Order: sequence, then C-alpha cells, then structure tokens
Amino acid sequence: MLKSMTGFGKASCELPKRIVSIEIKTLNSKQTDVYPKLPAIYREAESELRNVLARKLERGKIEISIWYEQTQTERKTKINQAVLLDYLEQFNEMSEQIRIPEVETLLPIAMRLPEVLSITKKGFDPEEWALVMKAIYEAIGQLNEFRLHEGKILESDIRSRIEIIQTRLSDVEEFESERIAKIKNRINNNLEEHIGKDKIDANRFEQELIYFIEKLDITEEKVRLRSHCNYFLETMEEEKPVGKKLGFISQEIGREINTIGSKANDKDMQQLVVQMKDELEKIKEQTLNIL
Repeated sequence: MLKSMTGFGKASCELPKRIVSIEIKTLNSKQTDVYPKLPAIYREAESELRNVLARKLERGKIEISIWYEQTQTERKTKINQAVLLDYLEQFNEMSEQIRIPEVETLLPIAMRLPEVLSITKKGFDPEEWALVMKAIYEAIGQLNEFRLHEGKILESDIRSRIEIIQTRLSDVEEFESERIAKIKNRINNNLEEHIGKDKIDANRFEQELIYFIEKLDITEEKVRLRSHCNYFLETMEEEKPVGKKLGFISQEIGREINTIGSKANDKDMQQLVVQMKDELEKIKEQTLNIL
C-alpha cells in the first residue's frame, strides 16, 4: 500500500495555564529534513522531537509548528528590598542638596529603576512536555491517515498508467510482423532498383536480411518490459516505504521503452513508444511524492 509524502495533521493540548497547538506538514524530499518551530520553553526537547518525527514519518520535508495561548500568568514578580532601600536612602541624602520632593513621592520612580523588580519565568517541565508529546503523536496519526488517503489516489493513477504501457506494448506486437515484411520489401526494392533483379543472390540476400532483422528484434526488450511492469505493480503492494524502489524500477522500464523505440524502424510502433514514454514520465512524477 502506497503512502504519499505529502500530509498534514494538527492537535491541541489544554494545560493548567496554557493551551498548546501543534501543526505538522510534510512535503516530498529525497531525505528526512525536519524544520521545528518551538516556543522557548520547549527548546530543551527539540532533539527528542526531531528523533520522534524522523522515526514516525520516515522521509520527506517535515515542518512542525508549536505555539501556545496563555490562560494564566506564570510570571512571579519579586521586589528586591535591599536595592529599593538603597535607592530611597540615596534620594534622602540628596533631598536637601537639590530640593527634591519628599522621598515618599519618589517611590514610583524608584520602583522603575534597574534591579528593583526581579521577574522569574517557569522553565522546562518534563511532565508538561509529556502531555504535549501526546498531542504531537495525535497530530502524527492524523498526518499518516492523510498520507494513506493521498497514497490510494496515487496508486490508482499509477496503476492505470502502467496498464496503458502494457496495452501499448501489446499493440506494438500487432505491427511487428508487418514491420519485418515492410523492411524486407523495402530492401529488396532498393536492390532491384540500383543493381537489378537478375544480379541479386537470393541466398546471400536472405542471410544478410536475417542478420539485419536480428539487430531489430525486440523480443528480449518486450519480455523485460513486461517483467518490469509486473514487478512495479507487485512492489506497490509492499507494506514498507517503496518510493525510491519504484523510482529505480521506472528507470528500468524507461530503458526498455527507449530500446524498443530505437529498434522500431516503423512509424506506427514509434508512435506507440511515444505514448508509453508519455505515461512513464507521469509515473516518474508521481513516484517522487511516494514515501
């Protein structure tokens, strides 16, 4: 069963003081490329997240975005009394010299001075991250369902194109016997025209013709092409990721089609070869998006 590399999944996680949202998007890529966008409080877990995504999603360009909406404040503000008293004491010493207002009126100013207030934020919480990871697995599950759905569409399209190639190959066989007769007549007519019919050695002509026709024989190419097409269809049934393998098989299919085209020496057969090439190019495009 095929899986597409394209997918999307999302989930959310409601925590005591925030709501965390997760979105994962994947696109086709030759390797596994993970691009995480995490808030600062979860940066400590980035390495673990990368490993999980690479293991569960296997291949592709993987983009994950995690953000949260705060429902309760987590900041703890503390007044540094020693620093504040030091500022007020200095104000008191300066009050008579520069006639500043009463010290009490300067308290709001002192509160804004450096190091009077210290703000602490909550750091990384492993228990909280475990809940976030549960939501991440949920998003991964959605994404894999998306990939399977897209994979079924790809599989249906590719199967129909492989069947077209097989049908065109059968059509090629209809022109094969006619092709040999056409080649034989064309060569014979050319010889008669240039050297005369009475000067042609029939035995030698048959020997040379057999040698020439052997070079144009496409029996092996047809057998291999059918075999590759069947192997391609069998490979699509495998449970493991087969995108790269299908790409290799499609290259082999292309080689046989090209060889048939180069040996065809017949316009009807070459038209069928062009049609097979057209279907194969579309298959190659599709295999690039298969996991």
